[in-house]
Amino acid sequence: MNKKYYVTATDSFLSGWGKSKDKINKIVVECYSYEVARKVYDKLKDRADMKYVNICNTKPYYSKDRYYVSNTTPSKWIA
Repeated sequence: MNKKYYVTATDSFLSGWGKSKDKINKIVVECYSYEVARKVYDKLKDRADMKYVNICNTKPYYSKDRYYVSNTTPSKWIA
């Protein structure tokens, strides 16, 4: 069984309006290898609108009262 990794980031551009009105918009990318997680991390880290980029090995939890969470796939972030 392969270990999963999660790349998380705060999307400062989308936070506070639209679906995340009055909330912090968090991105969570589920990856099936550390190598893929590192590629996603590097892409998100290079973007000015992404803050607090991290790689973790447990699925993160964010309170729905404070955060709007977008669960995405690695293919959205790496080509």
